[in-house]
Amino acid sequence: MNKNDLVAAVADAASLPKNDAQRAVDAVFDVLTGALKKGEEIRLVGFGTFVVKAREASEGRNPRTGETIRIPASRQVKFRAGKGLKDEVN
Repeated sequence: MNKNDLVAAVADAASLPKNDAQRAVDAVFDVLTGALKKGEEIRLVGFGTFVVKAREASEGRNPRTGETIRIPASRQVKFRAGKGLKDEVN
């Protein structure tokens, strides 16, 4: 499923015009992105939790040349599925 499929599914499920569903989906993504940028945890009960984790700098190897490279520190978004989502999928 891509974003257009998601918008169409939301429009059908909520009986909304596609334009309204597009704005709603965009608004949800904007709010989630903004909260994660601030380092906030997003906990959606029954669905899952999004958290931002710090990843330390490390050393890696270029697989072609074997040369050692430096991998810079970064922040990674992690998702942990909630019980409700796990139960629905399994």
